[in-house]
Amino acid sequence: MTTASKSAYISIEEYLAREESASVRHEYVDGLVFAMTGTTRKHNLIAGSIYAKLREHLRGSRCRVYMSDVKARVEVTNSFYYPDVMVACDKFDKKSVFTAYPVLIVEVLSRKTAATDRREKAYAYKQIEALQEYLIVHQSRKRAELHRKNAQGNWDIFEFGPGTELTLESIPVGALKLSMDAIYEDIDSELGGLEVREDAESEWNEEDNEDSGADEEEDDLDW
Repeated sequence: MTTASKSAYISIEEYLAREESASVRHEYVDGLVFAMTGTTRKHNLIAGSIYAKLREHLRGSRCRVYMSDVKARVEVTNSFYYPDVMVACDKFDKKSVFTAYPVLIVEVLSRKTAATDRREKAYAYKQIEALQEYLIVHQSRKRAELHRKNAQGNWDIFEFGPGTELTLESIPVGALKLSMDAIYEDIDSELGGLEVREDAESEWNEEDNEDSGADEEEDDLDW
């Protein structure tokens, strides 16, 4: 989750150096840094469920799944982001804090980040040559949007709701089927269920638009 806490332009080298000792994580977009905010229990459980399924599926392969603290490097937009979940199959470097070659990125929406995840990040992620799928998962109801690159290099979008199953085809070791019930199982059992009204998401979008304007004020970083 990100809020627009900005400073003067800094280089990539300075950003990476400062980020190593920062008490709060920051994303980097073409010279500007944006402070990350904390996540909700729902957000954490949804991302954790997806991570666990991917971790088991990739066990023993050359591909690895990362959660929250490893950056995705987008060279075309000169950016670094922290996806909620990410799969990469590039050569493993234990000292590296980012990868420029994710094949799958997953973002779990929040009130403050929904617009960014759908627009800015969707555009940026799709500039990554290695990326094959971008999965957006909602918190307010059982809903997911899967963006998949087709053979022509264009992006198709598939939507999934309660009781359905999606297939992640981007993983070189083989496709992974994920049921929507499995993604949200911890939410149903631990937090008393989800909002499933059709107007729930539109209410979110109105609040997101209001928040995005308020967050544009400059603020000092904690570096």
